[in-house]
Amino acid sequence: MDAITTQEKPTIYFIGVSTRQSAIMTVFPQWSDILGLGAQIVGCDAPIHAPDETYQRIVQHIRTDPQSMGALITTHKIDLYQSTRHLFDRLDPYARLCGEVSCISKRGKELWGHAKDPISSGLSWDHFVPINHWQQHDGEVLCFGAGGAAIAISVHLAEQAKSTSHPRKFTAVDISQARLDQLRRIHKQIDTPLLFDYFLTNSAAENDQLLVSIPRGSMVINATGLGKDRPGSPISDSTLFPEYGLVWELNYRGDLPFLHQAKQQAGKQHLIVEDGWMYFIHGWTQVIAEVFHLNLTREVLQRLVETASYGN
Repeated sequence: MDAITTQEKPTIYFIGVSTRQSAIMTVFPQWSDILGLGAQIVGCDAPIHAPDETYQRIVQHIRTDPQSMGALITTHKIDLYQSTRHLFDRLDPYARLCGEVSCISKRGKELWGHAKDPISSGLSWDHFVPINHWQQHDGEVLCFGAGGAAIAISVHLAEQAKSTSHPRKFTAVDISQARLDQLRRIHKQIDTPLLFDYFLTNSAAENDQLLVSIPRGSMVINATGLGKDRPGSPISDSTLFPEYGLVWELNYRGDLPFLHQAKQQAGKQHLIVEDGWMYFIHGWTQVIAEVFHLNLTREVLQRLVETASYGN
């Protein structure tokens, strides 16, 4: 992980794997000016599944350095939670339920850990899913990947299903049985009418079979990291997305073959295709509001969206 040093101005850390490539490194200074924060962003890169000591060092630094205001965590959310949860004075309900920390903030002398992704994924979902979609279609959600993003989206849906129309089932697909088991444990803690299913697969051919089995109007999500962190797509070029379906590629940068597969079929299959840009926007604005104790109005949020150059 990059060197963590005492800061001379208010600082938010970005804890990830390849933070220099993220749009936030150029977007945040503009947002800081708009919001009057006078703050900087510092990237902290660490390999996936870094040692516990790596996460403990950054959390301890944020606690003790007066100008270190907090952090956003991406790939390391679950590992950071597992190795540092004893260092937090308070963990919010989503952090405890999901077993992850995606945001670190301070409240006076207290250090708080938050899981903001169920909130930001819900805002992103509402951005592109038509209000009456699940009333018109008896569709499902097929999510490739069972990590942090799948946890966040499924938790949001499980909560939403208690009061509004919703897909009838959420199916998670992953190459790791451990991730599927963790997701199942989380779902068992939620009282919801949403049904869940879990599949362990090892090839695009197996994923193709699941894709062609879901009904029209279903949503297909790429939450695997394929196309950004690693090359490829979870499905082959030969399979079809469901008619009148929704396709959500959670990445906004990289080769994004899954996104291109969906766009090539969009007209024929009547698809709504969304990438991860608004997820990026809502993810960051939710964390910035928490770290700097802001109340972002709709007007201010719109200005931040307009300032951020798409795919920067």
